[in-house]
Amino acid sequence: MTIRVVMAGATGWVGKALIPAIATQADMTLVGAVSRSAAGRDAGAVVGGPDNGVTVSASLVEALATASDVLVDYTRPDVVKDHALLAISRGRHVVIGTSGLGATDYAEIDAAARANRVGVLAAGNFSITATLMKRFALMAAKYVPDVEIIDYASAGKPDAPSGTARELAEALAEVRQASTVRPASEVSGVPATRGAAVGAGEGVQVHALRLPSYILSCEALFGLPDERLTIRHDAGSSAAPYVAGTLLAIRRVQQITGLVRGLDALLD
Repeated sequence: MTIRVVMAGATGWVGKALIPAIATQADMTLVGAVSRSAAGRDAGAVVGGPDNGVTVSASLVEALATASDVLVDYTRPDVVKDHALLAISRGRHVVIGTSGLGATDYAEIDAAARANRVGVLAAGNFSITATLMKRFALMAAKYVPDVEIIDYASAGKPDAPSGTARELAEALAEVRQASTVRPASEVSGVPATRGAAVGAGEGVQVHALRLPSYILSCEALFGLPDERLTIRHDAGSSAAPYVAGTLLAIRRVQQITGLVRGLDALLD
């Protein structure tokens, strides 16, 4: 059975790589694309390839007028939640690659997906190696209680922390032991320089760095007396690492009911 896909964020960094990738998959077909800046144009031509017969829509409402199975969203933090809820209400499964959503947002999306009996797969990073970084960090957190995260991104990234760092911090907060580090609330000087606690309970301290020349990197730093462990993922300058993971999510999301967070849930 062919999976009919709508791509929201068709002219974005990842969208431009996903549209030609979907065209090469025997079990997928692109039936819709969304980009206000490219509305009315052919989706294939917009991303620098041959025409594919799919006209780019200005809004998701327009794109969902065509029968489809899965919405893939790589748009912006301020629109992704509304996109997901709209697609869910129309009976579509959703793959969310856009970062910037919090626990409350995900809880609302999960409830809507369960009510409509569709699946949603959201990941802060669809790269296989970034997913392995998360898995290895979770393994380490079971043995080393003190961990903090440094989140690197370009100067113009609109959200902080990144989806990768936020998802990692929330997952680590669930499995780590009690920290031995002085709480940020007890620090004198400028406590905000200790970063922000992300996740349940005491959370995990996350420090978001935003500077020119950085693409995306995430470090989980673990400390014990007289020894340290750093687990780091660095992204390159292209969107290629995110394509394979997103294609896997498109194939698997229809087997889910409700929300699943993290590509690592699919690796096994």
